Amino acid sequence: MEEEFIAGKHSVLEALRSGRTIHKIWIAEQAQKHHTQPVIAEAKKQSVVVTQADKRKLDQLVPGVQHQGVVAQVAAHDYVEVEDLLERARFRGEVPFLILLDEIEDPHNLGSILRTADCTGVHGVVIPKRRSVGLTATVSKTSAGAVEYVPVARVTNMAQTIDSLKKEGIWVAGADVEASRLVYDFDFKIPLAIVIGNENQGIGRLIKEKCDFLVKLPMAGQINSLNASVAASVLMYEVVRQRGAAIS
Repeated sequence: MEEEFIAGKHSVLEALRSGRTIHKIWIAEQAQKHHTQPVIAEAKKQSVVVTQADKRKLDQLVPGVQHQGVVAQVAAHDYVEVEDLLERARFRGEVPFLILLDEIEDPHNLGSILRTADCTGVHGVVIPKRRSVGLTATVSKTSAGAVEYVPVARVTNMAQTIDSLKKEGIWVAGADVEASRLVYDFDFKIPLAIVIGNENQGIGRLIKEKCDFLVKLPMAGQINSLNASVAASVLMYEVVRQRGAAIS
């Protein structure tokens, strides 16, 4: 079985609580007790091996990730099928709500989007296999553990996936700064997939053409664009608002 590492108190704690297979946890000898104690307690409850190690060892396991003195070796994340995301909505008796990410490259953006997706009841996120960040340790850390709860489908061809979703009765909205109409002009109570584009180029031309409609957020400042994860968050909460904010 493939393995990977996740880092940070929240990521490891949520991985433990979600029932993900965890092989081993390293705690830095210099780590602050209030960060590590909840992890140690939960690991003990589940009989997961916890090892004390020098901080430099943890730095080597997850290079460049702020690990807070906690790193876990886990079974690699399983991606799901797009059909599984629709089934999740059916099982809950809810109108489908998906997020499609067109070549998001920054793991911090993907992590933040997953975190908001969990908070807003999104049924799943779809990413392409090529030119896109996957579920890395940085994504897990940035998502504060939401990666354990929001299913992610990884597809070979996003355009074909959009066609398939349309056949299932899903409407596809693209977030585009050059759209002629504001996001508030549309009814988001319908079965919906929102497309968020690449951090620099936005949504690709072919994907944009596949969208049923394009929406934009109002911009009053000089910069005239939002970070991809911030834009995604605003759009997700607009869907929640329109659907009656039925989230407790």
